[in-house]
Amino acid sequence: MSEPSTAPTTSYYERHIFFCLNQRENGEDCCAQHRAQEAFDRCKSQVKAQGLAGPGKVRVNKAGCLDRCAAGPVAVVYPEAVWYTYVDSADIDEIVESHLKNGQVVERLLTPPHLGR
Repeated sequence: MSEPSTAPTTSYYERHIFFCLNQRENGEDCCAQHRAQEAFDRCKSQVKAQGLAGPGKVRVNKAGCLDRCAAGPVAVVYPEAVWYTYVDSADIDEIVESHLKNGQVVERLLTPPHLGR
C-alpha cells in the first residue's frame, strides 16, 4: 500500500489574473485594440502598490489570445475561472480591490458566458 500524498493542497499563488494582450495582424478585432496593455499595466501596478504581489498572493500575467474576442478586452482570474470584460482603469481598480484583494467577484464586469470568438 502506498503512502498518502504529501503534496501541498494550495497553489503557489492565491489568485492569478491573465490579461489577453493579443494583437491580430489581419485587422480583426482584438483585445490589444482596446487598451489591454494599459489595463495590464494598471493592474500590475495596483497589485504591487497594495502589497498583493508574490508567492501565496497574486500574480498578474500577460496572455496571448484567450479566444473570447467578441467580449474583449478580457481578463480571467484563477483558480475561480472568473472572466471579466473591462472598459477603463476604474474597472481594473475594482477588480483588484474586490476580487484580487477581498475574494469578491465583480458581478457587473462578468463576461457574458456565450461570448467567444
